[in-house]
Amino acid sequence: MAEREVQRVKETEAKQPDFYEWVVARWNGWQKRAEEGRVIQKGKEVPWDQGRQGRIKYLVHPLREDLVTQNWLLFIQDIRTHSGRHRHQGGLAIYVLEGKGWTTVNGVRHDWEEGDLILLPILARGVEHQHFNAEPGAPCKWLALIFQPLIEAMASPVDQKEVSPDYAHI
Repeated sequence: MAEREVQRVKETEAKQPDFYEWVVARWNGWQKRAEEGRVIQKGKEVPWDQGRQGRIKYLVHPLREDLVTQNWLLFIQDIRTHSGRHRHQGGLAIYVLEGKGWTTVNGVRHDWEEGDLILLPILARGVEHQHFNAEPGAPCKWLALIFQPLIEAMASPVDQKEVSPDYAHI
């Protein structure tokens, strides 16, 4: 019986993508999104979400890749009695769409009404805050405007202190 000599040939490894090329492709993707993304976000098509902080409708979020914008977080909060209470860094604006109420910022009450702008300050340890409807049962909504890169640059965690009374644990 003849012996057969077999040589193993090393398979070529899959080439890892060049990091620079990945970054350039991502930047170009942002440009394409800015040029081709949706310009109109129809509020009626966005569902309400009931979470620990309250009843919220996320209109714009950095993870929603179908919109032209990519660095903003905009959401409406419907405050029935009061929101949850939490702490995170400030540097964001909240525009009151309807109703009246107050917001506590680090224990200090600030009254507001429709048309007012609530500005959360940037403080070393963040701001603990909670929002209240002055007339429970009456409509009370506001729109939060957050520039996401600012929040990310401040490495701002969210620390939930109290949940919304409308939140049901599963």
